[in-house]
Amino acid sequence: MKIIEQKDLRDIVKDGDSVATTGFTTSMLCDYVFRGIEKSFLETGHPKDLELISVPMLGIQKPYEGMDCLSHKGLLRGLRTCHINMAPEIQAEVMNNEIYCMMYPYGCIVQLYRDMGAGKPGIISKVGLGTFIDPRIEGGRCNEKTKEDVCEVMDIHGEEYLFYPKFNIDVAVLRGTSIDRNGNVTMEEEAVLAESMEIAQAVKRNGGIVIVQAKYLVENGTLKPREVSIPGIMVDYAIIAPTEHHMQTMVTEMNPEWTHKERSEKVEMPEVPLDVRKIMARRAAMEIEKGTVINLGIGVPEIVGAVANEEGFAEDITMTMECGHVGGVPANGLNFGGCYNPEYVTNPVRQMDFYDGGGLDACVLSAAEVDRFGNTNVTKFGRIVGPGGYINIATGAGEAVFCGTLTAGGLEVKADNGKLVIVNEGSKKKYVPDVEQITYSGKQAARRGQKVTYVTERAVFVLRNEVTEEEANAGEPMLELIEIAPGIDLQSQVLDQIGFPVKVSPNLKEMDPRIFKDEPMGYRP
Repeated sequence: MKIIEQKDLRDIVKDGDSVATTGFTTSMLCDYVFRGIEKSFLETGHPKDLELISVPMLGIQKPYEGMDCLSHKGLLRGLRTCHINMAPEIQAEVMNNEIYCMMYPYGCIVQLYRDMGAGKPGIISKVGLGTFIDPRIEGGRCNEKTKEDVCEVMDIHGEEYLFYPKFNIDVAVLRGTSIDRNGNVTMEEEAVLAESMEIAQAVKRNGGIVIVQAKYLVENGTLKPREVSIPGIMVDYAIIAPTEHHMQTMVTEMNPEWTHKERSEKVEMPEVPLDVRKIMARRAAMEIEKGTVINLGIGVPEIVGAVANEEGFAEDITMTMECGHVGGVPANGLNFGGCYNPEYVTNPVRQMDFYDGGGLDACVLSAAEVDRFGNTNVTKFGRIVGPGGYINIATGAGEAVFCGTLTAGGLEVKADNGKLVIVNEGSKKKYVPDVEQITYSGKQAARRGQKVTYVTERAVFVLRNEVTEEEANAGEPMLELIEIAPGIDLQSQVLDQIGFPVKVSPNLKEMDPRIFKDEPMGYRP
């Protein structure tokens, strides 16, 4: 293993290389290495035409722009990723058809790293069937520049699966906290444990090189072997980054509570006002039973964790995160990835195996659009975003709960002492005949008999699993309205705001009025 400086990267990363890196939302960003690659390109024009493989594209908060430092024309030729919304300049390159972009489910790409490193041809999975990942729909291709599907359909003993084939990686850019002079890497101050070892093995299998950005250089023999995440035999080069280029998250330099060396006496979560997001989060929390193992997505679902903490039942359920935390309370906002008081921390590969195997009792995820078949869309709505872990999580969970307002575009509501008031109706319907892109397949969910609940600020729907695909195609409603908020008119404020017919339950009831009061609900599962 050789210690290098930022300027040495121009001689290591070559034109046309496929470069894979680690990270989760705003954690584990190898900012110093990628700044070095950017600097080399701007000064010499090299390296150029890189394929970047990252799950997801990290960034969003200037001056730490994350992967957007690579958005210079000619530096990238394309992407393999699961999410690009946090790198808006790279996102614009994809939208403008300047670079190709192959979009994968988060779990499938990290599992691919593992199997590629083991010399296998790829992975076989049901994750992605019926979604935009399915080659019969879009094949995960994000624009016209993208010519290759990310997977193909296979029949195994009469059942459909998707086969995700291997691909080559020339360079791994990984991150750790400490590295010794033999190249052994630990992650004691990182907010997450990434898929670093799996990427390193995949690169080594392909004859490539591994670069590690670390915070500290330590002497041999000072690291505890059981804490080493990447052994030195996998590492070719190390670069020691200044602290400002080695943030724990994009907005937090270092929070010791996320290193899990000590247990937090009291988790102090930012107070969430009783707005439209908290209204939905409160109702979604009521789907959670005591003892439930759950995943909470980004956006409104994050607030479910805050509600559980506020109502005092956070310890009655087990919240998990796709990055590898089990138990505790996830941090939210731009600190998403951090976790207070988890009971177990693993890496995303193991966590996604757990999710795909049915380990989740429930999940709470966002929905930008919902359609007549119960499909949801969070991946494309005017701009290309990507699924992150959404498809894996929603497919494997016992119950999927989707949160999103019924309308958008100027919607304004207020909670009024147990009732909901629509101050200003949204100009755009979000429950539409057909979603712009299928991120989650309602038809596939109905086939597997999954319980699915759709929570809005004013109404709650469920997926009717008894409706066949033929009946759905013929116009039989797949969604049933089961609850309506107190103070809301059924016809004008619910049914008229939906772009397709829904069944109204004969047992239609009001949502719990405690949801709409600006005080603790006193709710426990």
